[in-house]
Amino acid sequence: MLIKRYTEIEPAHINHETATGITGRVVIGKKDGANNYCMRVFEIAPAGITTQHSHAWEHEIFVHSGKGEIFSDGQWHKIMSGTVVFVPENEVHQLRNTGKELLTVVNIIPSDAPEL
Repeated sequence: MLIKRYTEIEPAHINHETATGITGRVVIGKKDGANNYCMRVFEIAPAGITTQHSHAWEHEIFVHSGKGEIFSDGQWHKIMSGTVVFVPENEVHQLRNTGKELLTVVNIIPSDAPEL
């Protein structure tokens, strides 16, 4: 068994033309011996936004704290603490923080997808 605090993990900071204000951490992944799934935690700063993207794998998102929106099917949908989202494979999606506090989301991806 492995138990740790996610804040102990060195974050990757994502800031470029299409994504700003994002900190990402692989909290459980291949280096931890996870053979089937990877768990990541993303913190999106107020007014931060991810790149609009899609990929060949599904993933699940749990909104731990904050509020924001997720883009899907050509429109934005509100999300907040306690919201869960299923993103099917190849679906275009994007997250943005619309609140004044961090938007913290946990997502699970298959182990054969890039971890971060």
